Amino acid sequence: MSDPLARLRVMQGADLPVHGGRTLAYVYDAGDPEIDRIGREAVASYAASNALDPTAFPSLLQMENELVGFACGLVDAPDTAVGTVTSGGTESILLAVQGARDCRPEVVRPRMVLPATAHAAFHKAAHYYGVEAVMVPVGPDFRADAAAMADAIDDETVLVVASAPSYAHGVVDPVTEIAAAAAARGVRCHVDACIGGWVLPYAARLGREVRPWTFAVEGVTSISVDTHKYAYAPKGTSLLLHRDAALRMPQFFASAAWPGYTMLNATTQSTRSGGPVAGTWAVVEHIGDSGYIELARRAFAAVDAIIACIESEPGLRLVATPDSTLVTLATDDSLDPFTLTDELVSRGWYVQPQLSFGTEGPSIHLSVSAGTLAHVEEFAVALSGSVSAARAAGPVVVDVGVVGFIEALDPAALSDEDFDGLLAASGLVGSSAEGDLELPTRTAEVNAMLDVASPAMRETLLKAFLDRLQRPVRSPA
Repeated sequence: MSDPLARLRVMQGADLPVHGGRTLAYVYDAGDPEIDRIGREAVASYAASNALDPTAFPSLLQMENELVGFACGLVDAPDTAVGTVTSGGTESILLAVQGARDCRPEVVRPRMVLPATAHAAFHKAAHYYGVEAVMVPVGPDFRADAAAMADAIDDETVLVVASAPSYAHGVVDPVTEIAAAAAARGVRCHVDACIGGWVLPYAARLGREVRPWTFAVEGVTSISVDTHKYAYAPKGTSLLLHRDAALRMPQFFASAAWPGYTMLNATTQSTRSGGPVAGTWAVVEHIGDSGYIELARRAFAAVDAIIACIESEPGLRLVATPDSTLVTLATDDSLDPFTLTDELVSRGWYVQPQLSFGTEGPSIHLSVSAGTLAHVEEFAVALSGSVSAARAAGPVVVDVGVVGFIEALDPAALSDEDFDGLLAASGLVGSSAEGDLELPTRTAEVNAMLDVASPAMRETLLKAFLDRLQRPVRSPA
């Protein structure tokens, strides 16, 4: 008989580490094993519970209401505020868009006004719910242009969006001006604080400058806050907060139009595991307000130290001075950013490359958490060594013929054979001797090729890549 847990441990060996403060994307590490233990045990104890029916598992309802109450205290919510626990930031954003659409049934072609830096989850919501995304260029500081956003609001606008902070650059939009413009037209204003919602309030209490973004700003109608980020809870929870219950009501779904039980859902999901809810509640209970102040202090100390490392390295620069815990850096012509990314990864630091967009070139993104502080001196050494190695390696150059070939392709007209050829040419996938797909260990050349492709071609190629990855593995008979 096989040992599935032993096999799990073997397979997990190929994954990024979720502890140690060196994975600067996807995971958020408090640097405290006790927090991790409490979260895992709570998840396990509620893994079979179902948040579908709050009357069947009232303990989950109690935990959700307490989590919402804690968050309301962070974001200056009025006594009328309500909230919902969701599965993550994307679901919180989807529900904010869906609720804004459904509260205006008279609008035939609903639109939402977004800064160009708004999270891609809003484009996903546009795709799912038929709400046109009107993208407004941002200013040179990468913050939303409030005047341009106000000008973009029309009679079909159902939602206006601001970020606190934006993911790609880590800056807070001018929420006060944006929310005022939305309120003047009777339009909802959603603040995407999935990243900042659990850390910016503590930044302010630590004396750091934070632009207004909470419910204290008139005109803000909803805020999304991820608990699996800087609340350091297990993956799978976020909060969508509304200024009052009437604003939340269109988010709910009910159906009695079938012979089974009357379906009633607060989120896009029906069945919801109680595990993530319990894990989040237990972690928040354990850390508490004073604990989060200390974790925020560590995270911002790490941010400041990393900024100093970047500013001391010739060839590197900050793309924007971060308002929160997200740091974005760029290189000059002496360094290839994608090679620098590979070099950092090879030294045990996972950072996230960001491709060119509009007039801005590629950059490197770091999501810094409290657990990183203990390792900033190691990061400084790794960064210096990576810069030297990337400078010695020189830039990654994509053949002009390949560039022309990619530019001439129509993403909508590619066949499966075209996809296979492009994926192989890009280096996204290779084949082992057994014919299995193999992922590249270094991605500079892959990213350089994707960087010259149009956004539409990138999307098409990466969807084909995902399709090739997600194929069944059949057990031998």
